[in-house]
This record gives sequence, structure tokens and C-alpha cells, in this order.
Amino acid sequence: MKELDCVEVIVEKERYTKKGVHKGMQGWICLDNSSNGTWLINFPQRGEKEDIATISIKETDLKLIPRMDAEVNERIRALFS
Repeated sequence: MKELDCVEVIVEKERYTKKGVHKGMQGWICLDNSSNGTWLINFPQRGEKEDIATISIKETDLKLIPRMDAEVNERIRALFS
């Protein structure tokens, strides 16, 4: 993995959900290096809406995807609102 890669969260963990991030949400890697097996990931929404979160996620809890879709994040977020 590397900076700007698109990723999807593949697990539901309390430490992520506390920040509003749930399984299936998509984001992009903010930095070109990992720290202790985690990556800093930004989870955006569409348009000018505030980002859902920018948090560290364990590499084993992510999968690379070819393209990120912020609409997916908004649909998942609505399920938990």
C-alpha cells in the first residue's frame, strides 16, 4: 500500500465506529508510510461536506480497491445515524 491508494474497511471494530467509520466505508491513504502496521486513512463525503474521519486503520483491516466512491460512505453512515 502507498499514499493515495484507495481502500475499503473490511471489519467492524469499536475503535473505528467511535469515530464514525464502519465496515464497507472507503477512503484513501494520506501518508506514504505506515506506523506500527497502521495507515492514516481519510474517509470523505461527496462535495463540500465535512469528512467523516481521518484515522489510523490496521493494514489487516483494509483491502485495496481500484476506485473510491464517497457515496458509499454516506449510505453506510445513514444506516448508523
